[in-house]
Amino acid sequence: MIQANIHDAKTNLSHLVKCAAEGEQVIIAKHGKPYVQIVPLDKPSRKPGRLAAFFAENAVPDLHQFDAGNREIESEFEGW
Repeated sequence: MIQANIHDAKTNLSHLVKCAAEGEQVIIAKHGKPYVQIVPLDKPSRKPGRLAAFFAENAVPDLHQFDAGNREIESEFEGW
């Protein structure tokens, strides 16, 4: 078990998070008394490379085509 006061936890947050992710119990204390615990999530909320896979499957439009505008939408704003 690792216990750190709030000031030390701010200084060493990366290390404490790594320890918690590896299964170590990490407690942050306030005024010497246990206050909160850092615990890992069951599974990561995001996967590295997901956007790369998305863009590989969904072609990004040509810049000229992207800036060309949409006449139907532009007509809605005429006269403003």
